[in-house]
Amino acid sequence: MHTMWKGALSFGLVNVPVRMFAATESHDVSFRYLHQVCQTPIQYTRTCPTCDKAVDWDEIVRGYEYEPNRFVVFTDEEYKALSRSRAQTIDIESFVELSEIDPIYFDKTYYLAPETSGKKAYQLLQAAMTESGKIAVARTVIRSRETLACVRVGQGVLVLETLFWPDEVRQTRELPNIDATVSAEEKELSMAVTLINQLATHFDPAAYVDTGREETLARIRQKVEENQISTPAEPAAAKANIVDLMAALQESIRRTQPDPSTAKSKPRPAKRAAKKTS
Repeated sequence: MHTMWKGALSFGLVNVPVRMFAATESHDVSFRYLHQVCQTPIQYTRTCPTCDKAVDWDEIVRGYEYEPNRFVVFTDEEYKALSRSRAQTIDIESFVELSEIDPIYFDKTYYLAPETSGKKAYQLLQAAMTESGKIAVARTVIRSRETLACVRVGQGVLVLETLFWPDEVRQTRELPNIDATVSAEEKELSMAVTLINQLATHFDPAAYVDTGREETLARIRQKVEENQISTPAEPAAAKANIVDLMAALQESIRRTQPDPSTAKSKPRPAKRAAKKTS
């Protein structure tokens, strides 16, 4: 696994040297957009619609759109000043019950592994959290952004879950028809509970398969086996370069050839006089 972050997990006066690794990865089947005519992948460029030209990175600045089409512009120096410096610690602020945190707050999951020098402290914290049944609420900085997180024990290791800030969770009052009062009949409620109990089981992640992805991959393999594949046509720019090179070579040859008209006009060298013999 690739180390995403290296620092220390801090609680009280105890620092546990750890490394952070992404706990999940996407297996989505991604498709690229191709030009139907020549099967070439489409390229996307940074363009300015006002200047009608491609824009280099050194011509780009950041701007916050506080009103439609009105921006507050920040230079690179100003933007860097706003960014949090990269933290070297995950600072535990408190311990709470896992049931107190609504799953809606969970964002991304990372594994925390101990450095060689921190194995004992890592195992101590892990054992103490397991025995207490508590999880830790912490703060850290990931990619220059201050992040709220929780640390828990999972799959035999310490797991860090980044959390959404409270103002990032939308309120349910924004949903339609939530104030409508509809009461369920006792018989309907009893049947619904019976159905739930019949379907109740223990969660086994291995029992669930992404059938949509499997079907897509199977269709891709079938197309490959049937040789239903395409190769992009040669880029137009490359063809132009070849034509230009051929033209340049031909012109070079033409220029190095002697001019026939010039060759005819050249005076012939004078004949030497014959030597007299005695």
